[in-house]
Amino acid sequence: MDYDDILYSAEDGVAWVTLNRPEKLNAWRGEMERDVRAAMREASNDDSVRVIVLTGAGKGFCAGADMNMLQGIQSSGRNTSAAEPWDASANPNFQKQYSWFPAVPKPIIGAINGSAAGLGLIMALYCDIRLAADTAKFTTAFSKRGLVAEHGISWLLPRLIGFAAAADLLYSSRVFTAAEALQLRLVNRVIPAGDFARETAAYAKMLATDVSPRSLKEMKREIWNAQFQSLGDAIDSANGDMPASFKSEDFKEGVAHFVEKRAAKFTGR
Repeated sequence: MDYDDILYSAEDGVAWVTLNRPEKLNAWRGEMERDVRAAMREASNDDSVRVIVLTGAGKGFCAGADMNMLQGIQSSGRNTSAAEPWDASANPNFQKQYSWFPAVPKPIIGAINGSAAGLGLIMALYCDIRLAADTAKFTTAFSKRGLVAEHGISWLLPRLIGFAAAADLLYSSRVFTAAEALQLRLVNRVIPAGDFARETAAYAKMLATDVSPRSLKEMKREIWNAQFQSLGDAIDSANGDMPASFKSEDFKEGVAHFVEKRAAKFTGR
């Protein structure tokens, strides 16, 4: 498929979705939103792909909403999307304009290679795992634009870093570094910029080859749905999922490769 605002490639079980407006620090616009959705669909439908990496071309991850898009919103007073839900059977919370990443059935790694601001930060927060280059910088940006805590960041950020820290970052819109992002537990790992692409690829390939893709799919669904469940509901839900896992080919392979002391050959079935 041809894309305007992204680059797409797939190799070694990993799909790479690269925001590709480097001259604009990959500022987000309608064409990019369309392309990212289409690329995620392509990766989801490709059985050879087990993990998805979202990153940016050039020096930035995503500098937030394109100013032309913001000016259009200012003129019309609207910021809505007519896109259909990613998965109509998924939790309704994952059917909004930007909250659909949890409904994608494969893990999404946010590879934050540079600045992540505003909407760009939000897209990173919807990823399952976040890796950051040590040169990356972050800001919520909204209060300095006269805006609000948009697109679910008021729900996401406190769950990741706590209420007071989230309030600080939202109210001040101050720029913070990758080192602070790691301290806050906003990112999982900070990697030297010179090693970032290689180490991100190695981690993604490990997820694509060493563990069961069926487990990844089921666990992703379980942990996102659990954010809206009680402990008892999460236990009951997992108990309901267990019989199918015991019957799966990946369970048989998981036992066999351990007993036989060899590399796993998971199929996702």
